[in-house]
Amino acid sequence: MSGRLTTHVLDVSQGKPAAGMRVQLWRLRLAEKGARTMLREAFTNEDGRLGEPLLSGDEMAAGIYELMFDAAGYFRGTAGEGFLEWIPVRFVIGDPQAHYHVPLLVAPGGYSTYRGS
Repeated sequence: MSGRLTTHVLDVSQGKPAAGMRVQLWRLRLAEKGARTMLREAFTNEDGRLGEPLLSGDEMAAGIYELMFDAAGYFRGTAGEGFLEWIPVRFVIGDPQAHYHVPLLVAPGGYSTYRGS
């Protein structure tokens, strides 16, 4: 099985997928005084998902990663002004052969995340 990293975003305030949200994936190297590298930037589709995995196959590597979700940009287009700006979700990929799915449930005033399947 080839590992992969995926995400999707649900707008719980409207009860639907969060289409058009900007998502960035960063690789962190905390031992190097917080050095980080942006690996991908994409926008969610009508189903709140990305068209392809953020990482897959040989791109998958053990390490610390951060997904950044542009909540402010999304809510400016749907709900007007919101409370949240960028939502960071920092996590560890320990097994590059595994599937890591990181969903985001978001509303103008709060969010939740978990490791999905």
